[in-house]
Amino acid sequence: MATAAVPGLTVQAAGAHTRHAQGDYDAVRLVATDGRKLIIRAPRSQAAESEQSADLVALRSLTAGIRSRLPFDLPAFVGQAPIDGTRAIVTDFVPGRHRTADELTSEMRLAESVGLAIAAIHALPTGFVADAGLPRRTAAESRDEVIALVGRAADTGRLPAALLRRWEEATDDAALWRFEPTVINGSLGAESILVDGDRVTGVLGWARLAVGDPARDLHWLLTSRGAAAERALEAYLAGREGAADEHLPRRALLYGELELARWLLHGVDTHDESVVEDAVVLLDGLVATVHDRSSEPLAAQTGPILTVGDVERLLDGTPRGHVPREAGGALLTDSYDFSDLERVGEIEQVSADATAPIPLDLSDWGDAAPGGDDEPSRGEPPAGDRPAGERRSDTA
Repeated sequence: MATAAVPGLTVQAAGAHTRHAQGDYDAVRLVATDGRKLIIRAPRSQAAESEQSADLVALRSLTAGIRSRLPFDLPAFVGQAPIDGTRAIVTDFVPGRHRTADELTSEMRLAESVGLAIAAIHALPTGFVADAGLPRRTAAESRDEVIALVGRAADTGRLPAALLRRWEEATDDAALWRFEPTVINGSLGAESILVDGDRVTGVLGWARLAVGDPARDLHWLLTSRGAAAERALEAYLAGREGAADEHLPRRALLYGELELARWLLHGVDTHDESVVEDAVVLLDGLVATVHDRSSEPLAAQTGPILTVGDVERLLDGTPRGHVPREAGGALLTDSYDFSDLERVGEIEQVSADATAPIPLDLSDWGDAAPGGDDEPSRGEPPAGDRPAGERRSDTA
C-alpha cells in the first residue's frame, strides 16, 4: 500500500507501530531502500479518520516558508492510498525522543528550548491559517467557548459550586480576556514534543491548528514540576518579545482546570459512570486547592505577570497526567512517533524471498526499551465532542 501511495518507493523493511495509536489506527513503520524512514497509517474509526484528515489539512497548510520560521521539524505528507472506504496516509519520520512534562522542564537548556519552541509557534503570521480554511477565534469567541463549557459542566449537576463560582468569576472578568489571538497548535502537550539532548527537534499532532488563545498551548507547561520550569516560561515570554499579555498564565491555569470539566462531560456524553465518578473525585480535589489559603482567584489581579511559583500554588493540588486528551475532544494524534520502535527489536524484511526478520540499527529511532506491552487505551472519545468551530471537512 505504501508503494501504491508513493510512486517510486521501494520498501526494504517494515514493522507494526501501535503504541500511540490507542486502537484507532493500523500503523506500520517503513524503511525505504533509499534510506528514508516513513510511517503509514489507516484509521479504524470515523473519529480517527476525521482527526487524521484534520491533521493532514494542517500539515499541508504549513508551507516551506512557514516551517522555515520554526526551530524544529514537522511531519511532511508523502502520499496516500485508498483502503476500505477510507485512506492510508504516508508521512516522513521526525527524529527525536519523547519526555514527560517534568523531564522537559528539568534542565535549563532543554526548558529554554521548549519555551522558545512554543513562542515560535505563537509568533507565526496568522494569514496562512485563514488561507487554509482553519478556525480563527477572536478573544471574545475564546471567552464564549469557555463560558459554554462551564455551562455544560454545571448542567450535569456534578460540578462543585466552588469551582462554578471560580470559573464564572474568571469568565466575567473582561480584563482577563484582553489578548491578541495567535497561531496555536491547539492540543499541545508534552507528548507532542520530540527532543534530542537539550533541544526540541520536532512537534507532532497538528489537527487542532488554529488562530486563538495562546494560553491553550501553555497549561501543561505551567503545571510541570521540573526544576527549570520557570526558565521555560521566561524563555517563552522572551521569545514573544513583549507580545504576551500579562494575564496569559491565569488563562492557561483556567484551561488546565477545565480539563477536569471536559473529562466529566466525556463521561456524561458516553454514559460512562466510572468516568463521571473519576471526574468528580478530581474536581473535589481541585476544590480543596481552591479553598486552601495559598490559592488565588483566576480573575485578573493588578501587578506583574505570574511566575511559575505562583502558578504552582494555584494548581498545587490538581491531579496531573490523569485526564486523557480525549476529554478535550481531541484524539491523541502523535501518529509520527517512533519512540517505541526499539520495543520491536527487529522488523520484517519486505521482499519476495524473505524468510527471516532483518535486525536493524534502531539507535536513532526512539528511546523505548525493547519488549513490553503497548499502552492501553481509555477508549474512543465521542466524535461530536469537538467544538463546532473545529470540525473540518477534508479539503486536502
